[in-house]
Amino acid sequence: MATNSVDPLAVGRVIGDVIDHFEPTIDMLINYGMKKINNGCDIKPSMAADPPTVNIAGKTSDLYTLVMTDPDAPSPSDPKMREWLHWLVVNMPGSTDPSQGEVLVPYMGPQPPVGIHRYVFVLFRQATRLRDFSPPAGRAHFNTRSFAADHSLGLPVAAAFFNSHKEPNNRRR
Repeated sequence: MATNSVDPLAVGRVIGDVIDHFEPTIDMLINYGMKKINNGCDIKPSMAADPPTVNIAGKTSDLYTLVMTDPDAPSPSDPKMREWLHWLVVNMPGSTDPSQGEVLVPYMGPQPPVGIHRYVFVLFRQATRLRDFSPPAGRAHFNTRSFAADHSLGLPVAAAFFNSHKEPNNRRR
C-alpha cells in the first residue's frame, strides 16, 4: 500500500546533507527532560545543555553507535565546518542507552551562533565490537557517512533531528 507521507528527514535535508536514504529498523526515543524529540521540533539550547535520554530498542546482544552532529556549523548559509560533532558513543548494547556504551566524544549541547541549526542523531548497528578506536582529532569537519564507511557500519537503523537557534540573553531559562 502506497503512502503519501513525506519523510521529515528528507524534507529537513538530513537525508542528503548527513546521511543517505535508509529504512528505519530500530526504535530510538530521545528526550530532553519531558520534551520528546520529533523530527524538526524546536529545542532551546538551554533545554539541551545536558545530554538527552536516549533509549534504543533491539537485542542486548546487538551493539550500536550513536552520532550527534550539527550540519549547519557555523551558520546554515555557510556551513564550512559541516559537520560539527556533538556526541559519539560506540559499543552501546541494544535495549539500553548511551551510558552503557563507550563515549568517544563527550556530549556538547547546542550552541548555534547564528541562524536555525539542525542537530542530528544517527544510530548505526555494528557488525562487531569496535576496538582500538581513536576518537576524531576534533569536532569540526566530522563526516557521518565517512565514519560509517571507515568502520563498516552500513546504513543507519534510526535517525532523528531537532532545530535550535541562539536564545536572546534576557530570555534564557
